[in-house]
Amino acid sequence: MNETTITARPGTPFIDTVREFDAPAGLVFRALTDPELIPRWLGSSTMTTEVVEYEVRPGGRYSYIHRGGGGEHRFHGVFHAVVADERIVQTFQYDGRPDEVSLETLTFANLGDRTRMHIHAVHGSVEARDAMIESGMEHGVRDSMARLEHLLAR
Repeated sequence: MNETTITARPGTPFIDTVREFDAPAGLVFRALTDPELIPRWLGSSTMTTEVVEYEVRPGGRYSYIHRGGGGEHRFHGVFHAVVADERIVQTFQYDGRPDEVSLETLTFANLGDRTRMHIHAVHGSVEARDAMIESGMEHGVRDSMARLEHLLAR
């Protein structure tokens, strides 16, 4: 099984997440951009995900809801750059913290029949980055990446 590495260097507003998958870049990219596949891997396995909107193109918007544990969490953003099988640049916003927006760049390194995905998230401040980490995002990210790996293995 591949490991997910999450790095948040002290004093910086960045979070870097790296994961390798035993699948070609085209399949990984599709799993991250197909609104039919998103609910099958995104979020904790203890929650359900409803995709409200998912238009993967420059200027396109996305919105989804995680439900579980007696509550719901809404997220949304805008796609700024989309290069098939190579890169996505998007904003990310949690409705529970409406004043905080991060900018994420996802890159897909083609390793033949494997892919290394790197997500570089830039937060507005170190405090905003720290709040994201303290929210439990690490558990959700690791669970999502494991679920994505399972989906890609099918």
